Amino acid sequence: MNYLIVGLGNIGREYADTRHNIGFMVADQLVKEANASFSTLKLAAYAEYKQRGHNVYVIKPTTYMNLSGKAMNYYMQLLKVPIENTLVIVDDLAIPFGSLRIKPKGSAAGHNGLKSIEALCGGQAYPRLRFGISDNYPKGRQVDYVLGPFDPEEQKELPQLIDHAVKMINSFVNIGIELTMTNLNTK
Repeated sequence: MNYLIVGLGNIGREYADTRHNIGFMVADQLVKEANASFSTLKLAAYAEYKQRGHNVYVIKPTTYMNLSGKAMNYYMQLLKVPIENTLVIVDDLAIPFGSLRIKPKGSAAGHNGLKSIEALCGGQAYPRLRFGISDNYPKGRQVDYVLGPFDPEEQKELPQLIDHAVKMINSFVNIGIELTMTNLNTK
């Protein structure tokens, strides 16, 4: 069986290590732990590895966040991965920092990367791993907040949260979304 893991983020040094790029950070750690590496291909940085007989493909779209669906749709078609075997890793303002939740579907909730995926990949019924970044910003400063770095306290917790996200992704591939939700969703 084939699985596609899509880490959302923006390319460019100015976006590295920002809240909006947590999908890239998790994808980097996932690929590192699998002893694989990324290559730059059409529309995305791409890696692949085998896990318990499954082909796992990981992409970090190079289209910028607002066009993430273009890269995801391209690789779903190219690699013949069904939508239910595609997992999107996304930052989420609606849940507290430190919360990690995997879900089989949901709305875009104003997230431009998810809006693009909905528009280009067939709606809201695709799995996603929501990485809580909280909504601790002054009114009207949402863009600055999501494109800003994690604060020093958050940075201390980030490595263990990224490790837990990788564990959730591996569980999704190995035992499916329902048991992963039951066993590994936090707070």
